[in-house]
Amino acid sequence: MKVLLVNGSPHEKGCTYIALTEVAKTLNEEGINTEIFWIGKNPLTGCTACKTCAKTGNCAFNDRVNDFLDIAKDADGFIFGSPVHYAAAGGAITSFMDCVFYTDLQGGRRSFYLKPAAAVVSARRAGTTATLDQLNKYFAISEMPIISSRYWNMVHGAKPEDVKKTWKDCRPCVCLHGTWHGS
Repeated sequence: MKVLLVNGSPHEKGCTYIALTEVAKTLNEEGINTEIFWIGKNPLTGCTACKTCAKTGNCAFNDRVNDFLDIAKDADGFIFGSPVHYAAAGGAITSFMDCVFYTDLQGGRRSFYLKPAAAVVSARRAGTTATLDQLNKYFAISEMPIISSRYWNMVHGAKPEDVKKTWKDCRPCVCLHGTWHGS
């Protein structure tokens, strides 16, 4: 089994990355292979509904979307991570997910259909629940089982060290096969 974790932060090794690496570590301990895909910090074009993807199977814009879709088909599950910007998911991850899920559907790929998914969000203070709701809607619309948990999918801190410090005190995780692990 392989889980693809998506780092939707413009900071490659920031707070969102730390949360994803902790989840990946727990999944690896359960014998589940993981790969972290960073969407990068270059601007991403939001979906324009041009429907090029319905004809070609690829997004018309040549950015990280097509790279991701090429590897998504081989994944058994997904975890999408986003920073919280102004009480919502970051603009880059939103544009990325709009294009990824629209291209997958219109292009007939079915990379996500019935594959489990979870969201991990990182905030300095607040906005995590609204961001989780926003990301989970992509999964629900795509008929993906949403893996829920208690608090593991929300981290707080202004810098990666803050997230690591918090994680040390409580490291719960729900693996994609439904087993809860925690202290």
